[in-house]
Amino acid sequence: MFDKDAVYEVLTSTKLTYEQKVLNLARQAENGLDVLNISDKMQEYFDNGSINDLFEGHAPYRPRYILPDYDKFIKNGSEFLAIKPPKDFDELLFALMTLYHHVPSITSFPVYLGNLDYMIDPFITDLTDEEVVKKLTLFFNYLDRTITDSFCHANIGPKATRAGSLILDAIAPLNNPVPNFTIKYDPEITADDFMKKAISCSLKCSNPAICNHQVNTEPFDLDYGISSCYNILPTSGGAYTLTRITLTKLAEQAKSVGDFMDNLLPEVLGLIADYMSQRIKFIVEKSGFFESNFLVKEGLINKDRFLGMFGVTGLAEAVNTLLKDRDLQYGRDKEADDLGVEILKRVEEIVNGFEAPYSKVTGGKFLLHAQVGLDSDLGVTSGVRIPVGDEPDSFIDHLRHSSRYHKFFPAGVGDIFPIATNVEANTDSLLDVVKGAFQTGVHYMSFYAADTDLVRITGYLVKRSEMEKYKHDQAVLQNTTQLGAPNYEINHLKDRKVRMAD
Repeated sequence: MFDKDAVYEVLTSTKLTYEQKVLNLARQAENGLDVLNISDKMQEYFDNGSINDLFEGHAPYRPRYILPDYDKFIKNGSEFLAIKPPKDFDELLFALMTLYHHVPSITSFPVYLGNLDYMIDPFITDLTDEEVVKKLTLFFNYLDRTITDSFCHANIGPKATRAGSLILDAIAPLNNPVPNFTIKYDPEITADDFMKKAISCSLKCSNPAICNHQVNTEPFDLDYGISSCYNILPTSGGAYTLTRITLTKLAEQAKSVGDFMDNLLPEVLGLIADYMSQRIKFIVEKSGFFESNFLVKEGLINKDRFLGMFGVTGLAEAVNTLLKDRDLQYGRDKEADDLGVEILKRVEEIVNGFEAPYSKVTGGKFLLHAQVGLDSDLGVTSGVRIPVGDEPDSFIDHLRHSSRYHKFFPAGVGDIFPIATNVEANTDSLLDVVKGAFQTGVHYMSFYAADTDLVRITGYLVKRSEMEKYKHDQAVLQNTTQLGAPNYEINHLKDRKVRMAD
């Protein structure tokens, strides 16, 4: 229903920029429609927080996440944008800046900018390092100031390139929340010196995060990208939709572990599958997106490369709630951790039994994703992470714990670790940690220095200084600061256990 009070609140806000007001007003208009069939039972689970559509709105008209084939764009240019294939570095940057402006998503900004080092490397052979870094600095500052939402991701690696090294040189001093970077790391491909440089960079500016390239090639071969936060998705496609089950809220309604596993999980997961199927069908059959958008017409995306993401969050508190009478705790007690594994096995079994429409790339199935959380998640820990304050004393034990759960989430899962500032000089030890973690089964991890201004909230980056401005009713450029500020306080993220390399 159209909410006049909410519209008026947006119009008169002094904490929103003009652009943020426009986007909020557009969401109000979208939510004024009702094109999906939501049963009374599903609405009940929406109302109690067990199901959340993550702000996708009541009338889907574009896929949630889009990962264009930027290599094809660079090779062919774009007839729609009147851009010829770039011949030098300046033309490349101009072409990308133009295309990014026209790539939609749930945020209305591009969530994936491509494997930038591979895209850039052929265009810089005639330039000095200083010339390249200067141009990259302007390019990255442009992206940060115009893509005002840090659910925006660029990739580098796994192969070391000159462009990749210079990208690290450019981003280290900037401390920009956009773009969020990930390095695809494979010890059989990625040179140690390049990886250590990436780790050193992450301790300066919280970028890049680190993706286990070997395990993440499995769903889509090499044709994958990391988008938004840490979503592993097929390039030339993406995700139609992402709806999550909040296990914490569902566990609060369970009469027993058996009731949770055998009754509540099948019911709620079935409702989510139906809901996402409706969304997918509306996007494909009714919205006109795949018939009209130039990204489709020029072969930069294909609906056969899109899928539905089945989000899961709040495993820790769900386990603790189900075992509260026995005082067993997720991340501390083996029996609690074992129950967490059994819950995910049950979720995986049920979800794999559903048919997902228009999802050829996954064989007609949904893929599980460890959803990172919302600013409103009070007492709900992101994905399968251990709650802040309950982390094991040992860094290695923490990583071993993560490795038990990451394998369930081919569409993305990750953990975040603040690192003691004095570790910066010891990148060899941190590289050993990464190698050991990935051998154990960790799929994705990120570091940031404990005293840095730029911090990871759940998967996205926000500056502490900007959060302070927002808390004092000042407008801020990045709308994700508005999400990060309450999350940082509510979930006590400043109290994450600081890790040493050894």
